[in-house]
Amino acid sequence: MNERQALDIFAALSQETRLRIVRLLINAGPDGLAAGSIGEAMEAASSRLSFHLSHLETAGLVQSRREGRSIIYSAVYPTLSDLIEFLLRDCCQGHPEICTPALAALSPCCEKPKGPANA
Repeated sequence: MNERQALDIFAALSQETRLRIVRLLINAGPDGLAAGSIGEAMEAASSRLSFHLSHLETAGLVQSRREGRSIIYSAVYPTLSDLIEFLLRDCCQGHPEICTPALAALSPCCEKPKGPANA
């Protein structure tokens, strides 16, 4: 990711509804959510929701696919990973302890849940 791409992504995320949509879709996982479900969660009019989803799609943060009569939106995880990598690329400057708090914050969300299937 280059600086221009990062700036475009930050511009897309700098609006409250769009940031909330991205977080909702990240939480939904790779299967994503139907546009109607996103609208209900955001309590947004469909015309405004379309505007925000289009903006996020142009920035490469979400993607859409048609399933029957529904349009399903999902987060583009590689773009999000690239953004995190872009932000942390120069973080440590040879001092890994600087980045340790950021990496530790990511650890809980990346751990596999423990249960019978993962025991």
